[in-house]
Amino acid sequence: MKQIWGTIKMNDFNEYVCSSFSASGDIVIKSMMGGYLVYFKGKLIGDICNNELFLKRTPTSDRLLAESELRYPYDGSKTLMRVFDSFDDKALIQNLLDGMYSELPEKKPAKAR
Repeated sequence: MKQIWGTIKMNDFNEYVCSSFSASGDIVIKSMMGGYLVYFKGKLIGDICNNELFLKRTPTSDRLLAESELRYPYDGSKTLMRVFDSFDDKALIQNLLDGMYSELPEKKPAKAR
């Protein structure tokens, strides 16, 4: 299931993230400035940079991923994020995404042009 966003095809890692997380709900990966943005049910939950998944910090991600590395996803980033690598733990993924979804703000409506 290769999805194409713009002219960039998703690589194998992006497909792996998508397939690992999609059992928990709607996952969309969009290319952006040399990396990818990861959305869960329309909310931005993290970035994929250099074949690593970085998740936003929320109370749930900080609690469930307390042992994971905190790192900036790319040079110049001002946002410290959690590195995620537990793709085989379906219960963790479900609990993580459900908690993060409830804690992250709603998408802002587009401004009228």
